[in-house]
Amino acid sequence: MKLSTLSLFPNLKKLRSYQHRWLRGDILAGVTVAAYLVPQCMAYGELAGVDPVVGLWAILPPMVLYTVFGSSPQLSVGPESTTAVMTAATIAPIASADGSNYASLASLMALMVGLVCLAGYGARLGFLANLLSKPILVGYMAGVALIMIAGQLGTVSGISIDANTVLGEVSGFVSSLDRIHWPTLLVSALVLVFLFAVQRRFPKAPGPLLAVLLATLAVMVFHLDREGVAVVGTIPAGLPSFALPDLSGGTWQPMVASAVGIALVGYSDNVLTARAFANRNRYKIDANQELLALGVSNLGNGMMQGFPISSSGSRTVIGDTLGSKTQAFSLVAAMIVVCVLLFLRPLLAQFPKAALGAIVIFAALKLIDVPEFRKLQRFRWSEFALALSATVGVLVTDILVGVAVSVGLSVIDLLARMARPHDAVLGNVPHLPGLHDIEDWPGAQTIPGLLIYRYDAPLCFANAENFKQRAFASIEAESTPVEWFVLNTEAIPEIDMTAAEMLEELHGELAARGIVFAMARVKQDLHAQLERSHLLGKIGPDRIYLTLHTAIDGFKTRHRGSRNTSDESTH
Repeated sequence: MKLSTLSLFPNLKKLRSYQHRWLRGDILAGVTVAAYLVPQCMAYGELAGVDPVVGLWAILPPMVLYTVFGSSPQLSVGPESTTAVMTAATIAPIASADGSNYASLASLMALMVGLVCLAGYGARLGFLANLLSKPILVGYMAGVALIMIAGQLGTVSGISIDANTVLGEVSGFVSSLDRIHWPTLLVSALVLVFLFAVQRRFPKAPGPLLAVLLATLAVMVFHLDREGVAVVGTIPAGLPSFALPDLSGGTWQPMVASAVGIALVGYSDNVLTARAFANRNRYKIDANQELLALGVSNLGNGMMQGFPISSSGSRTVIGDTLGSKTQAFSLVAAMIVVCVLLFLRPLLAQFPKAALGAIVIFAALKLIDVPEFRKLQRFRWSEFALALSATVGVLVTDILVGVAVSVGLSVIDLLARMARPHDAVLGNVPHLPGLHDIEDWPGAQTIPGLLIYRYDAPLCFANAENFKQRAFASIEAESTPVEWFVLNTEAIPEIDMTAAEMLEELHGELAARGIVFAMARVKQDLHAQLERSHLLGKIGPDRIYLTLHTAIDGFKTRHRGSRNTSDESTH
């Protein structure tokens, strides 16, 4: 396979250089993720409105296809609660109105979501993921963790909670404490204690996998299912087959908007989770490649009787906890699912759901990065507030709206800092080479008659007026009358038209005061913009300097020349 072809399949590229030391972690992660996803994805099948077995079918194509096309070595893809709920909400009214085949509509929706993602990949829209800053990632993962924990409260306590929001689940749990099923809660508590103990004493041991085996053994030995402890139960048999959804009758038209919405939610979840684990484990993902992988995975499900899928934060963190290094863990999990569907269904029938919930809570707690929140708080309060807003947004709205609100706040924070950036008047510091901010160094002095001014942000509509006011304030603050005003543009790579007009006004007002306007350290892009705006001709090419020292030399030469001319006229 040529290198150019391998670049389209980043995970395959890593698998080609597979290291033997990764095998143990990938196998343990694959086995444990499989034990977790079988009952979980059956529940998501019911949530999406299809038969539970379809939830298992919907695992297989994405796991294989993402291994080929994805860019994250750790992301676990497949059925996910948000996209399952959105699918059911879209399809149910259509199916009930015209009697359409519900399962066929679910497959059609997966097909349409895949096409939307592929269109986004073709338009190179993956750059939108760059709006997801570090505070948003930290806050998002904390919000997802709290959603995961709230979603397991009923499972670990044996309480039936009928709610679809975090607040509803917590409220339902608190109001029903008198109905706790104590054997279920005991199993959950023991599994959690076991997991934390293993993590502390034997951090490299496969704690979740051991918990799965011990919990299943306890059910079989003590007959806990007879005491009311819920178990996975019978797992349906069978494998999916190739079947294109019915495209006739125009049923797809009312589903287009929902397909775009599901694609947006799925991609947001996909790329946020992938980037969060990439940051944790110090590798890179390709946001645009994730659009391709998600699109192909949904197309595969659409052709194999599945429904729309995305990524799973809980399964990803379980894999990460057990040391997954490559998508080989997904292939292991997929093979186990196939074996379960064909031969091994009785093995998981006695697995207690309470232990599943405990494993999810254990994994979720690892996603709440308290030290990172503290680090953000120490660095800048606004970034800490962004992280909290992402957490709250995800909790009180939904993932997409929460992320959108956080991105909006992030942009506002950026504009606020750009509108009033740091600025500096530069001068000489005794016994220190170069020019420095005179506010930072006691004893620093400007060159009499010369003001070198630095503005630490690109000039644009957001700060043009602020720049002008602070430039004149700097001039007024000088004890010696300013003869030259030199703008140090090292932090100004470009300007927009508003800034160009402001600079033209500044040039004119300075000229009216008898002050020369010059620029230093002008980059090529900025020089071209000055030329296109005709500002370069007004300033004068000879007033554009490559360095600050040549600007100082220019001031001294012209200042000396003008002084000599004045002396001659006097004589």
